Amino acid sequence: MADETGWAEVPAPDEAVIEALARAALATLPAAFRARAEAVALRIADLAPDEMLEELGLDDPFELTGLYDGIPLTQKSVLDQPDGPDTVWLFRRAILDEWASRGDVALGDLVANVVVHEIAHHFGWSDDDIASIDRWWE
Repeated sequence: MADETGWAEVPAPDEAVIEALARAALATLPAAFRARAEAVALRIADLAPDEMLEELGLDDPFELTGLYDGIPLTQKSVLDQPDGPDTVWLFRRAILDEWASRGDVALGDLVANVVVHEIAHHFGWSDDDIASIDRWWE
């Protein structure tokens, strides 16, 4: 049977696609934020590791599309001895699952929303701060 949709040969977006979409989103940040945001490591994984989920009190890895792992700029001190670089984690399969279940948003827009949300934590914004200016999900 012929595929009339054109999707039969299209693979799921891989980690490289998610990273490219995230980097494109970072490139659109205002200049005042862009340099500091680009200093944050960007890591893509299929799903959050069990240890991370346990730390956050989550059971379902599909509940976590992204995570900021680091010390927000508003809390950094010269006395801090970080274990590694500040990092934004994006979880590909959780993002793809949300994208498919929503069905009303482009993948690039969803990835941009997740990465910008996590970068906002780097700048010291709380979830409530972010929600007060970003009503993206409505």
